[in-house]
Amino acid sequence: MSTTVADHILTRLREWGVTHVFGHAGEGINGLLTAWPKAGNDPRLVRARHEESCAFQAVGYAKFSGLTGVCTATSGPGAIHLLGGMYDAKLDHVPLVTIVGHADRGATGGPYRRDVDLHALFKDVAADFLETVSVPDRLPDVLDRAIRTANGRRCPAVVIVPAELQFADYAPSAREFTMDVVGVGTEQWAPMPDSDALEHAAEVLNSGRKVAILVGQGAAGARAEVEQVADVLAAGVAKALLGKDVLSDELPCVSGLIGMLGTRSAYELMRGCDTLLTVGSDFPYTRYLPTFGRARGVQIDIDPHTVGMGYPYEVNLVGDARITLLRLLPKLRRKADRRWQEQVIADAERWQSEMEQRAGLPTEAINPELVARALDPLLPEDAVITCDPGPVATWYARHLRMRGTMRASLSGTLASTGSGVPYAIGAKFACPHRPAIALVGEEAMQMSGLAELITAAQYRDAWKDPRLVIGVWNERSPCRTAPEVGKAPDVSYAAFAASLGLTGIRVTEADEVAGAWRRALDADGPAVVEFLTDGLISMVPAGPAM
Repeated sequence: MSTTVADHILTRLREWGVTHVFGHAGEGINGLLTAWPKAGNDPRLVRARHEESCAFQAVGYAKFSGLTGVCTATSGPGAIHLLGGMYDAKLDHVPLVTIVGHADRGATGGPYRRDVDLHALFKDVAADFLETVSVPDRLPDVLDRAIRTANGRRCPAVVIVPAELQFADYAPSAREFTMDVVGVGTEQWAPMPDSDALEHAAEVLNSGRKVAILVGQGAAGARAEVEQVADVLAAGVAKALLGKDVLSDELPCVSGLIGMLGTRSAYELMRGCDTLLTVGSDFPYTRYLPTFGRARGVQIDIDPHTVGMGYPYEVNLVGDARITLLRLLPKLRRKADRRWQEQVIADAERWQSEMEQRAGLPTEAINPELVARALDPLLPEDAVITCDPGPVATWYARHLRMRGTMRASLSGTLASTGSGVPYAIGAKFACPHRPAIALVGEEAMQMSGLAELITAAQYRDAWKDPRLVIGVWNERSPCRTAPEVGKAPDVSYAAFAASLGLTGIRVTEADEVAGAWRRALDADGPAVVEFLTDGLISMVPAGPAM
């Protein structure tokens, strides 16, 4: 049996160590779909209900696995639908390879069905790598460079394969001299700053009396080193939204998240410090950072294109977070005066007390803050948590405290509604031995969550730990629907889950909240626990309003 281009795509992905591809069927990738059974479904094709969801699943998989996400879809509308998830990867710096089908090469550029200009469509989101495979023997070159680019630059890369080319016979290039990339794999590497820059950074940090540390997702591999620096410098620590799981919230000097969804204690930390160390974050909202001129700053980031862009840092260290901190630590002097850190700890405790009081306030329907607060102590210490943007993200940011080996993420920069459930499904394939929890609002469930419950039901037996808990804040508010268009029907998300053979729980009373979470977490498969919450409860800004 001859080897087709589609066959070789799957072979090449396996050689790169790709184990999962998230996709949605369509005629533009019929060659690939034909190749998968011949390949023994290796890498595994995970079928989403919509192309945008498959891209979000690939992003969630990449975030929680540390590997490159791969997704695929057909041409035309399928390619267009991918954009939401691809932009999410671009803005959150996630490696993503997208393999897109296209019309037959003889039927492009004319009035043909589903023919859109894919290079024009993807030229922004995939600006770092966007190529069409034009002849069979060019495949390894294009696919290899796409994977290398996605890995190295932490960005989306697109490979376009015309439909008829997928069925063509594949043979390696017969050219004696070729520029084709044929090597698979990349050795681990990590940049580090030079000694003079480290000395300058140490001087700035040692001179500070009130040091604040801000960590983002780029510090994920440097937890122990960040904790050591905080201890040596008697510093307080704040976390960017995408860095929520970088440090345990059981560390007393952690003041919580920074930004509009953040905590008052983190805001006060930034306003009161005289020195700022930012590790692995390009947090851009300067109104939540120290006032310009009042604090000296040091930034550590692996990407030279982002350092020094969000704040006037005095020292910008380009390097891997862990290696840079390891080289910096011996140069730091332990501070004897711990009063600043003690104040940070007291502020964090006061904020937590305030949040507990807010969660206990009586409301017309269930207090939405109570739903998150009740979940917090019940979370397994190895849980993987995803969240949809919107009001739910506020309760996620402020009430759920990281501990143990918990992981958590969301569409942080794009803040795309409808990403929470697909993220969780991608996370389950990345961490099949862990329980996953997705926190979403009713609009997100209507947008993609209901459809992706079908995906969850389809793959429930693929996960060693079958628990996938989807918590839905179903808001009861007269303001949610404009009077002129009428009231939206009451959708029971729990009932829909039950219709698929999943666990469905609907909660109408506050005293049932904790018990409902326990039942969902004890279920032997995916579960939807739906809370009828008061939609008029608003967040309390921790700092300046937007």
